Amino acid sequence: MASAVLQTTPQASASTALLRDRLKQQKAAINASLLVQGIPPRAVGRVLRKMARHVDDALKALWQQAGFPADCALIAVGGYGRGELFPHSDVDVLVLLPDGTQADGDGPLRRQLEAFIGQCWDIGLEIGSSVRTASECAAAAQADVTIQTSLLESRLLAGDGALFRRFHESFRATVDPRAFFIAKTLEMRQRHNKFENTPYSLEPNCKESPGGLRDLQVILWVAKAAGFGSSWEELAANGLATPLEAQQIQRNEALLNLIRARLHAIAGRREDRLVFDLQTPVAEAFGYRTETAPDGRLLQRASEALMKRFYWAAKAVTQLNQILLLNIEERITPSGQEPVPINPRFAIKAGMLEVTSDDLYQREPHAILETFLVYQTTVGLKGLSARTLRALYNARDIMDSKFRNDPVNHATFKAMLLQPSGITHALRLMNQTSVLGRYLWVFRRIVGQMQHDLFHVYTVDQHILMVLRNVRRFFIAEHAHEYPFCSQLAAGFDKPYVLYVAALFHDIAKGRGGDHSELGGEEVRRFCRQHAIDTTDCRLIEFLVREHLTMSRIAQKEDLSDPEVIAAFAKRVGDERTLTALYLLTVSDIRGTSPKVWNAWKGKLLEDLYRATLRALGGHAPGNAAEVEARKREALVQLQLHALPFEAHKKLWDTLDVGYFMRHDAGEIAWHTRHLSRHVGAARPVVRARISPVGEGLQVLVYTPDQPDLFARICGYFDQAGFSILDARIHTAKNGYALDTFQVVTSMLPEHYRELVTMVESELEQTLERAGPLPQPSRGRVSRRVRSFPVTPRVQLSPDERAQRWLLSVSASDRVGLLYSIARVLAKHKINLQLAKVSTLGERVEDTFLIDGPELQQNRRQIEIETELLEALGES
Repeated sequence: MASAVLQTTPQASASTALLRDRLKQQKAAINASLLVQGIPPRAVGRVLRKMARHVDDALKALWQQAGFPADCALIAVGGYGRGELFPHSDVDVLVLLPDGTQADGDGPLRRQLEAFIGQCWDIGLEIGSSVRTASECAAAAQADVTIQTSLLESRLLAGDGALFRRFHESFRATVDPRAFFIAKTLEMRQRHNKFENTPYSLEPNCKESPGGLRDLQVILWVAKAAGFGSSWEELAANGLATPLEAQQIQRNEALLNLIRARLHAIAGRREDRLVFDLQTPVAEAFGYRTETAPDGRLLQRASEALMKRFYWAAKAVTQLNQILLLNIEERITPSGQEPVPINPRFAIKAGMLEVTSDDLYQREPHAILETFLVYQTTVGLKGLSARTLRALYNARDIMDSKFRNDPVNHATFKAMLLQPSGITHALRLMNQTSVLGRYLWVFRRIVGQMQHDLFHVYTVDQHILMVLRNVRRFFIAEHAHEYPFCSQLAAGFDKPYVLYVAALFHDIAKGRGGDHSELGGEEVRRFCRQHAIDTTDCRLIEFLVREHLTMSRIAQKEDLSDPEVIAAFAKRVGDERTLTALYLLTVSDIRGTSPKVWNAWKGKLLEDLYRATLRALGGHAPGNAAEVEARKREALVQLQLHALPFEAHKKLWDTLDVGYFMRHDAGEIAWHTRHLSRHVGAARPVVRARISPVGEGLQVLVYTPDQPDLFARICGYFDQAGFSILDARIHTAKNGYALDTFQVVTSMLPEHYRELVTMVESELEQTLERAGPLPQPSRGRVSRRVRSFPVTPRVQLSPDERAQRWLLSVSASDRVGLLYSIARVLAKHKINLQLAKVSTLGERVEDTFLIDGPELQQNRRQIEIETELLEALGES
């Protein structure tokens, strides 16, 4: 037996260096070939096999140099065992020993193994190794399905061929196809859950995400374990896939392989995620370029074109994965159940909806949409059978313009929308099987359409279906606890399908350029006409699509205490039914953008706008004396519960005008009065905080003599203390005191709110008492999304009708210290702040401020202020 000291001989060292240099050159050449534009995806397989052969040669040379006994073997396992290797993937090998051989202790074999593995790392291989006998392999495979999967794809590299054959036979005897199938499908389900069961995330993993390469590998693993073949051609020959399906799988697999290989080559490391930083360079390697209109408008990013292609491939893989796994399951575990007829076209088999003949859709195209109506209306169905899924997949060419314009199909689709249940499930299933996009051609255009606006985390089609789901849940009693007010309104809404159609079309025109709300209105009007929807309902649906952003904009950007704002919005909606429909759609839309965008404060703003508009529509003008008096009476009732002295409120209330009482509800007025009635005109600042009554964060009250930089100082404190400001209500009393209320949130744990309240009250008071210059804004790290898709900072300054107050609108990428930076500019120019609407949409901010000040009356000063604000917004 040769000794491991061979590693240190001059000849061995020279040989290792030669191998390292050769492998490095080969990797560099392969990386370069992967980045050549125009390389067809189908060619990537040859490149990956070539990479595996280079590694094979290097390992064989090291194996021979190590001088292992002749009765040992070196085996490639896992992904490397398939004979394909990505540029920076792990190289998994098994050193197979004869039964009875021991590699532990301090014997020569152990030293040889250590030397061999060390040399593998020395030449640049990211090696993953195991050392076992054949019997140990069999035992490990029975105990761990991951090991079983790795050994399933094994091939001999060097050493004893007879040992390898014995190992292979003993290992295969341990594989139970049925148990293996169950284990791998459960494992796949868990993996899908990790990725929220969608391939449409903004930074998908091209290997692990649903519809990724791993889903294709699962098919081949379970097929190989059951003896059905180890390639797509063999699966087609054994009747588990049609020739067309095998061809489609190979085409999409090649694309995903090329994307993954280019990710490795560009990142210079093992990177399987299409992260924002890499999407554009990978897209450019495919030849995509960012497109702009002649006027400079961005039409489509290169990354958007790549991601759309990826999503379409992932969607096809998802469909084919489902078809083939169902086919394999039927072969491995035949149910033995006879189909139970539903009607002449469909039956139930093992809880799945099955077509009664493979050519049903070719003979009767109307049955395509009927599939989903039957699925929707038949109790107990778990999904579509492999036979049905395959029939739908092969019927895609039938769904042409004639199919889309067929009145029978229109009636079937309308009937689906009118059903009392199953609407979300049916439409999602239609999208998964590509039927929805082929029936509604306008929907097909937004499948896989990215939204790089920093607050949508889903593609347009997924967002639309999420919004539809949110609307639908308002009408389901089991979900009434989630949003009780919305469920209450929905219970009294006469035609739910109106909202379903509006949800389906509200963003249907995204990505075309132009106003998607207006274009969507045209599309939905055409849909209503085709589907014989009542004229009154059609007008409402079109209004909802055109105005689906209006309520959110007014609630988050305008002064809801201004009677003119409410009156104008009331005039725009016209009646209570339209207002209710728009409110329900708006709540559903915001909730469907991202889990981070919706919060209780936004919900309160929308509900306040809804209630104020409802009063206006009922003839009760908002802002009148009766409204103010009602709030005062309700506040006094609440104050009586706290045993305040008689007329203790009067001293404070006499300093407050109508604007204050219109901007605060009775609960806030009572809270302010309880804490300030004894401090009116006090020289020292008064700061009080409490858990926000709207469910998250803190509400902070500040009462202090007014000063030009007060807002900036308060923002500076919250910035330094790690709080984000959701809302600021600024009021200057008649005695010259500022009475400001802030809604703030923090990442700190909510169970520590008592400590937070005490901290804010003491620290903010001290901050306001200290004089001196304003501190510099803190600098935080900008997220990868913001770096990759920055929002161009915008500042808009416009006067109100009397040119006495000004509306300042700001939009930019969010970052730590942004609001404070804005406040510093306003303080520098002695601008008074009357109202602040702070709206954070994911990683984009859209803030609105109502301001006044002498400098705003001079054009030159206005330009200076706008310029300084843009500079502050652009700082990173």
